[in-house]
This record gives sequence, C-alpha cells and structure tokens, in this order.
Amino acid sequence: MFASNHFFKRRDLINYGLLAILLVVILPLSMDIFRLNLVGKYLSYAFVAMGLVLCWGYGGILSLGQGVFFGLGGYAMAMFLKLEASSPEATAIQSTPGIPDFMDWNQLTALPWFWEPFHSLTFTILAVLFVAPLFAYLIGVAMFKRRVGGVYFAIITQAVAAILTILIIGQQGFTGGVNGITDLRTLMGWDIRTDEAKYILYFVCVAVLFACLLLCHFVLKSKLGRLLVAIRDREDRVRFSGYDVSNFKIFVFCFAAMLSAIGGAMFTLQVGFMSPTLVGIVPSIEMVIFCALGGRLSIIGAVYGALIVNAAKTTMSEAFPELWLFAMGALFIGVVLAFPNGLAGLVESLRERFLTSRKAAAAAPAKQPEPEPDDADELDTNTRAVSQS
Repeated sequence: MFASNHFFKRRDLINYGLLAILLVVILPLSMDIFRLNLVGKYLSYAFVAMGLVLCWGYGGILSLGQGVFFGLGGYAMAMFLKLEASSPEATAIQSTPGIPDFMDWNQLTALPWFWEPFHSLTFTILAVLFVAPLFAYLIGVAMFKRRVGGVYFAIITQAVAAILTILIIGQQGFTGGVNGITDLRTLMGWDIRTDEAKYILYFVCVAVLFACLLLCHFVLKSKLGRLLVAIRDREDRVRFSGYDVSNFKIFVFCFAAMLSAIGGAMFTLQVGFMSPTLVGIVPSIEMVIFCALGGRLSIIGAVYGALIVNAAKTTMSEAFPELWLFAMGALFIGVVLAFPNGLAGLVESLRERFLTSRKAAAAAPAKQPEPEPDDADELDTNTRAVSQS
C-alpha cells in the first residue's frame, strides 16, 4: 500500500536498508561490548538530531535548548531506576532507608511527593513520552502565539536550558545536584550492568530508533510535511491562505521534544546515569551540530551525523583532550560553509551529478564504426600503391 502511494521510494528503502545493515549486522559483529555500548550512547543523541531535522530543517525553528527535553526524558527514567535501586534492604545503612542516597546525604527524611509516581514503570514511560512535549507546548504557546521566532526564539531556548541546569544543580537534595542521578542497577529486577544486558539494550535502542524514523518519515511525506516547508519558506503566504501557522509550529516543536525525551531515556538505560551536564547550553548546541553535519533536511543523515560527530569527539578527546572543543567548532563552521545541507546534501548532489552524466552519455549518438575493408578492396589498394611507386 505504501509503495503504491509513493510513501517509500526505492531510494528510501535502500537508505533504510543500508542503515539497518550497519547498525544490526556490521557494528555488533565488529565491535566489543564497550565500543558497542558507546555506539548505543551515540544513537540516543540521534533521536534529538531527528527532531531537529523536523523542527529546524523543515519547520525553520532553530531550538538551542533541546538538551532540556533530552534531560527531562533521561531524568524521568533515572528516577524510576534510582527508586528501584533504593529499596529499604539496599539502603539499610542510611539514616533514612528507602530513599535515594543523595537525599539521605542532604538530610531528607522522606521521599518527595513528585518522586512517588516513579515507582511505576508505566507512569515513567508515560512521563518520558508526555512531560517534555507538555513543557514544549507551554514554551511554544508563549512564543509562537506572539509570533516570536528566528534568533529571538533560539536565544530564549538557550536561556531555558541555562535556567533548568541551574535549577537541577541548586536542588541537589531532590535531583542529585551536579553529580546527577548515578548508581543505577536494575530494571524490574533485571541487572542492566551486565554485558548481555548492554547488548540487549543496544538492539532495543536500534529498534526504537527505526520506529521513530518511520514516524518522522510519515510526518514528512504527509500534508503536514509540505506545510512545514511552506511555513519555513513563505510563512506570511501560508498565514494568508487561512492556516494557523502557530499551531503547526507548536506541534512540530512538541514532536521534536518527545523524540529528544525518548533519546534521553535510552541514554540513561545504556549509560547508567543522568547528569545536568547533558541539559545545558553546550550539549544543546552540540545536538544542533549533529543535525547540521548529517544534513538538516535528512532524518537518516541526522543519525549518521550523530554517529560521526560523537565518534570524532571520543577519538579527539582521547588523543587531544585540550583541543577537541576547538576541533568541534571548526568542524561545525566548515560544514556550514562548505556543505550547507550537510553530508546528506553532499551525497545527494554527487548522486545527481552521476545520474546526469549517465543520462547525457546515453543520449549522445553512438559513433558509427568504420567498415572493415574486405579482401578485394585491400588488394586494389595495394595494387594502386605499387603502380604509383
């Protein structure tokens, strides 16, 4: 049905197939569990980059605060895991058993009321899916209904990221402070620290990633995707056509926030902690770099961008710990100047050139081969040459 409606073009199927082979076959077979767990961590950032493709690439809304939504999803999952690791038996040596260790260190004597619902995994999953979009909705209504956009919106989202980081660090008795929420051990009694669990969580992350890719693909192929492009290029014309532009902006901003929160939850499960260093301005800008490098008009390019930038970051930080931030900035500037549409745009331009050259070669008239002389013509030519000599 999708093929008949051109939901998936042949090129899309090839791209998804190549990505699936890379993530499901090549990387698990060629890497040890430590490196594969790093790839799973990188893929958790790919959720944010995909959301930025829809929000920034197609909607024209540059958000420099996606780390906020990444952190909300990550902290929601971390709260559930921390409560499971803080059973009265496991925390018997504390002054107040049954609460997380950082609360006991900060002299809290009871679990805060907003932590109580996170004893339930169902509530935690719902919180991952809906808390970040709800927060994004509040920001979107306050901004887009007043037609705040462009650079002003980007600065405001940066300010929100800075405020949330300060809030998390300042309320260390409730959030773990600058250290974050650490020492996460089990998920419903299943030890997530073992090598087997890390393999399983990697493949779970890949499966969720492809589900989100298909959801993003559906949005882009629908009428909503075409409207987002129209709003990005000619917002006034779309408004004069009778559409409420602010509602579309709010929707895509909330959708990108949900994707970011899912990525944060997957990060917490695979890495085993959540920290305010993943919420602030710097990580939010890095997430924009993932999208820009991969291609802000390609959801698959965003996945490759997250993988490439994070792999380069890990390699450079190991080899040149004092220079990798400068290298990251130079990489971003170079890509924006040389390849405005990222690696996906570069690949697409090379593909178009190749197809154009093939079409030109096929359309050119074939050169007719000269007929080979038969024996009689050759004998006549030789006779003439002898007589002239």
